[in-house]
Amino acid sequence: MQLPPEPACFVDREEQRERVLRAVRERAAGGDRPLLVTLSGPQGMGKTELARLLARVLRDEFPDGVLSVDLDDFRMGGAADPADVLAQLLESLDVEPAFLAPQFKARCNQYWSKTAGARLVLIVDNARYASEIVPLLPASGGSLVIVTSHSPLRDLEDGAALGIALPPLEERAATELLELVVRDPRLAADPDSVRALVRLCEGLPAALHVAGGWVRGHRLRPLSRLVPQLHSTWEESGVPGVERFWDTVYDGLSPTAALLYRLLPHHPALTFTADSATALLGRGPEACEDALEELDRAGLLDLSEVLSAADGRMRLPGPLRAHARRRSRRDARGGEAEEALTRLLRWLVRQFQRADRFAAGSRLLVGDAFPALAGAPDAPLADPAQADGPEERAARSDRASAWLYEERHALFAAVRLAHERGLDAEAVALSEPVWTYALDHPHQSDVIGALRLAVASAVRDGGRPAWLVRTRCQLARHLWEAGLLSEAAEQLDHAEAALAGLGGGERDRKLGASLVEFRGMLHGAGGDWARAAAEFARSRAMHLAIPNPYGAMLQTYRLGEARAKLGELEEARELLAEAHHMAVEGKRERMTRRTGFALAGVLHRLGRTAEARPLYEDSLRAAVRRRSGFDEARVHDALAELAQNEGRSAEAAEHRTAARDIRRHNGLDA
Repeated sequence: MQLPPEPACFVDREEQRERVLRAVRERAAGGDRPLLVTLSGPQGMGKTELARLLARVLRDEFPDGVLSVDLDDFRMGGAADPADVLAQLLESLDVEPAFLAPQFKARCNQYWSKTAGARLVLIVDNARYASEIVPLLPASGGSLVIVTSHSPLRDLEDGAALGIALPPLEERAATELLELVVRDPRLAADPDSVRALVRLCEGLPAALHVAGGWVRGHRLRPLSRLVPQLHSTWEESGVPGVERFWDTVYDGLSPTAALLYRLLPHHPALTFTADSATALLGRGPEACEDALEELDRAGLLDLSEVLSAADGRMRLPGPLRAHARRRSRRDARGGEAEEALTRLLRWLVRQFQRADRFAAGSRLLVGDAFPALAGAPDAPLADPAQADGPEERAARSDRASAWLYEERHALFAAVRLAHERGLDAEAVALSEPVWTYALDHPHQSDVIGALRLAVASAVRDGGRPAWLVRTRCQLARHLWEAGLLSEAAEQLDHAEAALAGLGGGERDRKLGASLVEFRGMLHGAGGDWARAAAEFARSRAMHLAIPNPYGAMLQTYRLGEARAKLGELEEARELLAEAHHMAVEGKRERMTRRTGFALAGVLHRLGRTAEARPLYEDSLRAAVRRRSGFDEARVHDALAELAQNEGRSAEAAEHRTAARDIRRHNGLDA
């Protein structure tokens, strides 16, 4: 039920509400096309609030829930990528990221599968083109889609069943809204000034809210004095529509609040937290908290979202973000935004490095370590190494992984901004968290783009061969996973050429062994498991010679998997058992899960089902604890096969049903 708290002040729109309610009552559910309603009107007309009000009124008619998506959150250069929008909608429908179909057409099929037969309301905010809407329509005649746009979507291919243009509020309704916003006896005492103020607002609900805030903020002034001052200020601004109201409010901010307002549109992600805003402002937590509260009081930011949300995120709505950007261009001191953005980027690099380390553990890294930023607190992530026991350690590691996913838009935007600004050390350092994120969420189109930028930054710097080796290897893996094996091989060839610039230190030797591993993985991707096994064995020997226990464990695991692919099961069992023991002893949560599942598979193939069963069950418990339906379904499949081989048909059927239910829940065919 993706609806914020009901607004305290909403008036009128009875005619528009009745038209929608009548259309819902009269439409007979059937077929696979939902009822489509469009609400159009200029900025500040209250379209979004009306859409939400309709969803609240009708939610008993649509028991499968209310979904909401703002297309402005997905715009890059003016166009919204429907694949990204579908990803958010599927996640709202409880599809896990690991189950998201990588291709757009397959993702559409997944969305239609999830919405077939559903009775839900979908609110699509800030549409610009009909082509943005069509892929988002649920595959259900029993659903309702409410679209808001600044102008009518006249090119909507199949037409809207009901198109409604919102007019400005009439004077009576506008006065009622102003009275609800202000709640001040001065209004009843001076009706002439109220009428003048209402006319000044031109029937725009957003303008009435801002004007009401202005009146509330000047408690001692009579309206007869206040309204002419406000009118004079608006006339002098020369900005038409709602812009002039926002300008007036902005001009009344304290210097710190005005600075934060100007800086927020430069934040690399559309949503931000109090911590990232503190880093952007650069004046400490208390000053930032005061500024955020002042923006909330002024009506330029809504803190009710962050107060009711678990993740602490907030955002400037699209029109206000645009206004803040214009004021930044007009009022910013020289270098103000660049200095703030560099400071924020370095804070973000540190936070992503912390999340990477907490999620994946310590390992070979080539990027510079970024220190804490004075006056800006770190993101609230706990170090698994300081946990009391294995369950708490796993929970902290999983929380760091989840944080990387939640902040993925900021992560990819930060890589792009760092590269664009010539901050090569920051771009390369960010490639490591991108790598860790992609291990949990493969086939993400943004990953290859981010890693290409990291390689370009390493090339531009030119003086750090280790950067070149590491970033090219990272990129190569995602290229071959995308089917681009030849290009991946070229990246590894370039990485090998860069090895000549390395010395003989421990880190350089680890990089050399890592490159050999990537060669083996590329051979495996091409189906040549004999050559892959040879490379993994060579890499393992290199890690043992350094010595590097983690690298040796990883290559033991990879070699065991390669031997299993070649049918050399007894040797594979010995290797995977060794790797699993090393992972457990080293308290490597991820590797413990991976090696245990792989070892169970080999034991099962050897007929040693009694030994395989506890390993599979451990994997299942870990998947449930991490809420990873992708892994959970995979383990259920394995347990079903094992139970069937043991003659436990009923147990096998239960596991198959569990796996099928998980996949269906995620919009995939069983």
